[in-house]
Order: sequence, then structure tokens, then C-alpha cells
Amino acid sequence: MFYPFKDDQGRPKTLPEVSYADLDQLRDLEEGYALEFKRSFSPTVQKKVPKIVASFANSAGGWLVIGIADDDRSVCPVPRLAADYSQIIGELCRRHITPAPRIDVRFIADPADPAVGVVVVQVLEGDFPPYISDGVVHVREGSTSGPAASTALVDLYGKATRRRAEVTAFCRRTVFVAARETPLFNLYMFRMGRRAADAPSRDELNAHAEAMRGSFARQGLACRVHHAHDSLIFSIPTRDTPRTPHSSIELFGDESLKLTVPAVLLAGEERKRAAERLFGAEAARQPEDDLHILSAEDTLARVTRMAAVLDRYVRERGIAWRQYAVAYELENLAGAVLWSDEPLYLRYAHERGPLFCATADCLSRVRYLDDGAHDSFRARQFAGSHFFEACGLPLGSPDENDNALVDALLRT
Repeated sequence: MFYPFKDDQGRPKTLPEVSYADLDQLRDLEEGYALEFKRSFSPTVQKKVPKIVASFANSAGGWLVIGIADDDRSVCPVPRLAADYSQIIGELCRRHITPAPRIDVRFIADPADPAVGVVVVQVLEGDFPPYISDGVVHVREGSTSGPAASTALVDLYGKATRRRAEVTAFCRRTVFVAARETPLFNLYMFRMGRRAADAPSRDELNAHAEAMRGSFARQGLACRVHHAHDSLIFSIPTRDTPRTPHSSIELFGDESLKLTVPAVLLAGEERKRAAERLFGAEAARQPEDDLHILSAEDTLARVTRMAAVLDRYVRERGIAWRQYAVAYELENLAGAVLWSDEPLYLRYAHERGPLFCATADCLSRVRYLDDGAHDSFRARQFAGSHFFEACGLPLGSPDENDNALVDALLRT
């Protein structure tokens, strides 16, 4: 993506890094395919904002700068409003553009007079075009926005189809596990809006790795780093044989993430006692290979501990969760029965039957976190609650017993 602001070494500056002094860099730039200036935030400009934003989202992304004259690029500060510009422009886009594009809006105040400043709107290239503004599909045509031709519409739909296929292809485990039948909980987090052309530099990759190491450390965990061909794999170091699977996080160059956590199956006398309490004495005598029993407490502890590392990493890197598409998978756990000695679960199991992984693939649908339903998303809570969903306990059920059981199991 085009970045109009650079640091002293010529590296692109992200919008949160842009200062008022950086506005001088715009004097050498012309309006074009990815950049547009507006002198004021007048009612006329406000009506044009959705069309401009949609055209950037349908093209390769772009920047709208309000408070810069389009003829000589002089700064013409706009007043700071009672309401935040991000709310105003965000509401304009939500009301007039379908689907809602991903934008970031910042009011950059004049240090000499904080009551005025310049508004910078960054529009990311849309993942699922076409983005329709008031019934019209606009695209960039040089330095202006105009209705898309029929061939452009076909290209936009093709882009959306390819993007969905890319997300789907990402949602599979790519960390090596020697034992093919190892039971695993996998969490896939695909960062939207990134393209191959945005490949990070070596310095950026090093910054990503340092942030992940720090996230492990702040969670009280040691980690070792394995360099793969297009990712870094962070795993819990042990002295076990390499064939023993360990919890790991795979970090890609665009900061997409994959979490792999071995589940804990009961064995020996512990398994026999659980089988007897759930099914009776006859079940306790069945071979372990015929009846897998999954420890809710131990597996949940592993899953939430590692997912908390993801929360710390994203917070450290300043990434918004809404940039991600998320899916989870229970691998090699089809038919495994959930065990907990939580009294509420034992009563639930006696009345309705134990919970178990009832699907053969155990792969969830993809959730896009920019849909407005995941504004308070945290990987730790998501992984924990959806671990139980995968075991057959419905989330958000109208049945109070279901919700009480979810709460009780999450406290184990």
C-alpha cells in the first residue's frame, strides 16, 4: 500500500506515528490514485466522503487528508469538533457504504493551537469488494472517483472470491506434529487487508519476533524460536523427545497467527474413574483407544494460557483485533468425551448426557472480527469458550443451564 509519510530513514510511517510536522511532506505530492486532499470538512465534502472512501476500498486503498488545499498543498486547519472525527466519518461510512470498509481516522492537532488541526483518513484495500456507496460502485480513476465499468465489477467480485479462498486455505495446521493421532486444539487468525507486496523488512520481522518473545515472558513462559520458510514458530522448550508435541504459536510475516495446543486425554486409573462416573462400570473397562476422555480443566488451562500470549502480542504491536478473521479446529478429537468433576457438569451429564466432539472435521466457520459482533474480542476468552462449543455446548443458548455450565467450566 502507498504511504505518503516517511521517517528519517525513508521507511513508511503508520497513521498513529504521523505528527503535525509530517504534514510538510505532502507539499511534494500530487493528488492521485491513492491520495486526495480536501480543504475543509464542509457539508459538501461530507457528502463526498463515502464515495471517496468506497473508491479507495475498491481499488488499492488510499488516504484522504482534510485540511490541506488541493491546489498548493498548504495547511488549512479545520476546527476540532465536539464529536470525534473518527466517529463522524465512521458513521458516514456505515450509513452510506455496504459492506463497511476498514478505515482509520486521526485528528492531528496543531501544537500551536490544539483547537484546530488536520484530519487524516487511511482507507485499507477492501478484502470483499465491491463496496457500494449509495447504490453505486465507485473506483479510482486517476485523482478522482467514478462509477465502475462492467469489467471492473467482474474483477472486484473475483478479488473477493480469491480472498475468501485464501482465508479458507490458511485455516489448517502447518506446524509439524510427529504423532499423527495427537489430539490438538488449533486457532487460526488470518490478518485481513495485507498483500504480498506488503512483505515486511528484516527489521520488521525482528521487531515481530522480539514482541512475541516478550509476550511469552510476560505470561511467565519461556520459548524457543524455530525459523520456518515463511514463518517463525515459537514453542515451549522442554527436554522431551522431539516427537512429543508442545504448545506453539506460528507467526507469519503479515502477523497472521496460528496457535496449536495439544489436548490432554485422561489415562490409567484417572480415565477409568471418569468413565465410570460418566457411563458406569462397564465403560470403565473399555480400552483407552475405544473411548477417549478429554480433561476439560487441563486442556482449557493450556489453551487459555497460550491464547493469552496472543492477546499480549497484539496489544504490544498495536494491532486492532478487527483486522483478523478467526477459525478454530479440534484435530483428532472426533468423538472424544469431555470430562470435568465440576458438580454442575456431572449433573448436566447425568440429565442430558456428557458433552463430546460430535463432528468428524471439527473445523469451525470463519468469523470476521470487523462485523461489529466482536468489538470486545480477546483471544483468551474466544479460545476458552469456543473450546467448549466444539465439544457440543452451545454459546449464547437461551437455556440458562447451558450458560451456567459454560461459566462454571471456564472457572475450572
